[in-house]
Amino acid sequence: MTPSPTSVVTGGAGFLGSHLCDRLVAGGHSVICIDNLITGNTSNIAHLFGNPQFRFVQYDVTNYLFVEGNVDFIFHFASPASPIDYLKLPIQTLKVGSLGTHKTLGLAKAKNARYLLASTSETYGDPLVHPQKESYWGNVNPVGPRGVYDEAKRFAEAMTMAYHRYHKLETRIVRIFNTYGERMRIEDGRAIPAFMSQALRNEDVTVFGDGSQTRSVCYVSDLVDGIYRLMKSDYPLPVNIGNPEEITMLGLAKEIIRISGSKSKVIFKDLPEDDPKVRQPDITKAKELLGWSPKVGREEGLRKTMGYVRAKLGLVG
Repeated sequence: MTPSPTSVVTGGAGFLGSHLCDRLVAGGHSVICIDNLITGNTSNIAHLFGNPQFRFVQYDVTNYLFVEGNVDFIFHFASPASPIDYLKLPIQTLKVGSLGTHKTLGLAKAKNARYLLASTSETYGDPLVHPQKESYWGNVNPVGPRGVYDEAKRFAEAMTMAYHRYHKLETRIVRIFNTYGERMRIEDGRAIPAFMSQALRNEDVTVFGDGSQTRSVCYVSDLVDGIYRLMKSDYPLPVNIGNPEEITMLGLAKEIIRISGSKSKVIFKDLPEDDPKVRQPDITKAKELLGWSPKVGREEGLRKTMGYVRAKLGLVG
């Protein structure tokens, strides 16, 4: 009988990391979830406690990293990922993108494990090319407030490719576009939980700028499926995973108000510095290499997420 593969997931108590842990456990993996809990929460993984295939370790991966026994796969998801978090935690964001990536790559090298880096569409910055292909190098302000996240991830990609080329490590890079779903933090400043919590309370829904900036939002189960497929593939260069169906932020706010049955009105505030005007993945590579495309429509995903947000807010019905 073949032993079950062992996967390490850093940032595994976060929104995306916890869903990835679920998928790996369901796929027969033994999972070691590592998280320092500065933005993650054990409530996201509490349902896995007591499962013999799952182990949680509270630890900061910017420090020396040691794991006993065999490791087959490493998924590096540790990082503050919302603007409200990385603007509040700029040094930690840079450290986990640089030192954390170095330490986890070192573990992959020591264990001869396959490594997947969770990168981001933010590597494209405020893009001058639309939609964004993996071949686009981006338009990033390295000294602006968002640079701490954008450049941390760009450095992480460069470090990952250096280990691939120099140490012949098996590496994968996923560029994650806007993702939503259950276990998002209500107060993390991202549009969907913010719009939903305001709409469900019948408060004014706050849109930044004039609302014409666009995003392409992907439901979390689709994203995790794409990541799982990418890790199993043999492609080392970055791959976009996201839903290419683009919508303006004003359109998204109105859609959430409609779905919630809210009496909320939209109000407008100044656009934050370096906020991208457009965001849409070109997913040709994911389709061709992984046979992947998103399956969950936006309204279906928003309704599922709204049920979660409603429960988190303690609202009935």
